[in-house]
Amino acid sequence: MVVRHAKSAWPPGVPDRQRPLGPRGQVDAPRVGAFLRERLGGPQLGAVSPALRARETWELLAVQLGPVPEVRTDDRIYDEWGARMIDVVRELPEEASTVVIVGHEPGVSRLVLQLADRANPTARDRISTKFPTCAVAVLSLEMPWAEVRPGAAALESFTTPRDLATRS
Repeated sequence: MVVRHAKSAWPPGVPDRQRPLGPRGQVDAPRVGAFLRERLGGPQLGAVSPALRARETWELLAVQLGPVPEVRTDDRIYDEWGARMIDVVRELPEEASTVVIVGHEPGVSRLVLQLADRANPTARDRISTKFPTCAVAVLSLEMPWAEVRPGAAALESFTTPRDLATRS
């Protein structure tokens, strides 16, 4: 699962890495976490950008996921804005069969489009157009993490907080 951090605040004078979630982000993240739990069960690991808004998103997601999974922060998810995120995927531990990656744009959309095959063109088109805050792309793989290559994943779904609000 690849999640863009929830909507952040823009306090004056606060460095980018220290920007917190805004009110909408604090509502959206738990809603997305509950959706992930209902749809997919609990992940074994979270791989999260060290930016405050990404860590806060993870914390609000994780509370909804049942037993709180292990979390690892990784500068590559923030630095370079995702240019090396496929390396993060390749280095995931094999015992973690389900993982949530929480990052930023344009890295999250680049990673999903790099990994996903062409099986779901509607979702791919939506991701190419816009990957909103707290949106989640669910991908499936049939290989060890270390062997992941471009085009190896199936894009199962792409869901935004707005999609979830219209379902309620």
